[in-house]
Amino acid sequence: MTEILIKRAYAEPDNKDGYRILVDRLWPRGLTKSKLKLDQWAKSLAPSTELRKAWNHDSDRFEEFARFYRAELNQNPAVDDFLELIEHLPTVTLVFAARNEQANHAMVLREYLLDQLKRQ
Repeated sequence: MTEILIKRAYAEPDNKDGYRILVDRLWPRGLTKSKLKLDQWAKSLAPSTELRKAWNHDSDRFEEFARFYRAELNQNPAVDDFLELIEHLPTVTLVFAARNEQANHAMVLREYLLDQLKRQ
């Protein structure tokens, strides 16, 4: 099964990252394409602008945010295409720019994708 990692965009890329995918809707501030060393930018998997702004990275509301984000993912047609892409890759790293490494959308997306891969 595919190993899915998460990593801040500001952390150095590593050979162990495998296929690197930016999962933010907005490009990380101050970083260039060459610095990020991405294989893909999957804006369509990021939370909607409305959800992102409503949550505003408030860790006290993380569980509520995660519930709404999972609901968005359930309705997102891009998820199936993405799962097809990654299901045969050994390692995928979801790259995100949020400061909080314990409460961010990439964590929710990782768990969601792993659940979907197990069901296949």
